[in-house]
Amino acid sequence: MPVVSLFPLQSLPSERGLSTQPIFAAQNRLIFHISNRVTLIGFLGKDAEVRNTRTDAQFTVLSLATKRSWKDRESGEYKSQTTWHRCIAFGHVGEYAAKLTKGTHVQIEGEIQNREYTPAAKNGKNSRKLETKSISEVRVRQVAKLSRSVNSEPQGATA
Repeated sequence: MPVVSLFPLQSLPSERGLSTQPIFAAQNRLIFHISNRVTLIGFLGKDAEVRNTRTDAQFTVLSLATKRSWKDRESGEYKSQTTWHRCIAFGHVGEYAAKLTKGTHVQIEGEIQNREYTPAAKNGKNSRKLETKSISEVRVRQVAKLSRSVNSEPQGATA
């Protein structure tokens, strides 16, 4: 993997008075580490759906809702926004995720994956060329079922 150095260590900015620590420094150069990692905590909007790829590999699709809330500065009212995430799990993680049901509180860790696809043509309707669509998904590496009870431990699976 190629490593790129961008700044001398002496010229690093600091935010809010905190010192910036480099991930790796060599020959007075900062080397940035690029990462695609996401952690989401939310509730499942529907039961897990098990599907197969064209090559008959099994995977599980989860529909995860996350919510953010804030107080509007002008009106003083509390507002919220729900975001839905399509999460895809393969292997042992997918087998565990397949058992999850609507309303389950979960923590999902994985990476964001963007892809394009062309929807299947419906017979008899719109024989014209179909547009390519873009979709963002979370490729699940770990899923943990969170419990609301004080004495219980989270359960989960890791890739």
